[in-house]
Amino acid sequence: MKSDALRIGKIELCSRALFAPMAGYSDLGARYLARLYGAGLTTSEMVSAKGLCYHNRETEALLAKTEIETPFAAQLFSASPEYTAKAVALLPEGIDIVDINMGCPAPKIVKNGEGSALLKDPVLAGELVAAAVAASRRPVTVKMRLGYEMGAFSADKVARSVEAAGASAVTVHGRYRDQMYAGSVDLAAIKRVRDAVAVPLVANGDVRSLRDYERMLRETEADGVMIGRGALGNYRLFAEIAGKTVARTEREDILLQIEFLKKQYSERIVVNLMKHHVCAYASGKAGVAKEIRDRVHHATDYAELYALVDEYFGGGR
Repeated sequence: MKSDALRIGKIELCSRALFAPMAGYSDLGARYLARLYGAGLTTSEMVSAKGLCYHNRETEALLAKTEIETPFAAQLFSASPEYTAKAVALLPEGIDIVDINMGCPAPKIVKNGEGSALLKDPVLAGELVAAAVAASRRPVTVKMRLGYEMGAFSADKVARSVEAAGASAVTVHGRYRDQMYAGSVDLAAIKRVRDAVAVPLVANGDVRSLRDYERMLRETEADGVMIGRGALGNYRLFAEIAGKTVARTEREDILLQIEFLKKQYSERIVVNLMKHHVCAYASGKAGVAKEIRDRVHHATDYAELYALVDEYFGGGR
């Protein structure tokens, strides 16, 4: 297993375990906990390059960061080199890395030629990276999947194209676009991308434990591992990877998330976001997980949310 530090451009990360950007999940509170427990890098939720160019307030709000998020990456989605360059130039201070999304499988993203649709066009993928590199001195990275359709492997070609365009690192999720999140990640295919480029490669997908993390590094020969769904409600995984002991309780973690979300959103939005997060925490509570999920989905305000957290995560159950 690799022991030397992971560098992205000139930026050295404190850990090879990175917290993945996830729309609707990698919000301020989740990212704060990931960094608190040792994640080497956190990344914003997916941000529309065009939205930034038009100064959309909701889009700009996604770039807010916590005080411990350094380094911090902003992930942009775009199919236009022109909008990409303009958006990168508009990024505020405090953004250390620019990541270009070439892996999102959502139909509303793909239909516009963005996200994983770019896996069908290595040339355009390279042009987007070149535009971002030219517009900023920040390192530019790319997150992608194995290919657009099952079996149509193109990640090696796209990775070589973005590397030639100036990308400082590539993250590969080991599934194809049409798999969405079904099936298992293909570690051998990620290894093929590792062999195709010289820049650091970060492997992503199905890492839920220290054992999974070690296996991912070993079998892909990646330089780092990005953890997404496996860290939700389980941010202490980053501490475990770092060999550290966590003294905090789940209840304290949940309350911290709520407090950080309050800094950015209204009560209604915070409660709705926390429904997803509480369900993630509940997955580790045998016997009452379904009960928690059912009840939290009916919560409408802070009082109901806090009462539920106290009841199920206060130490009594």
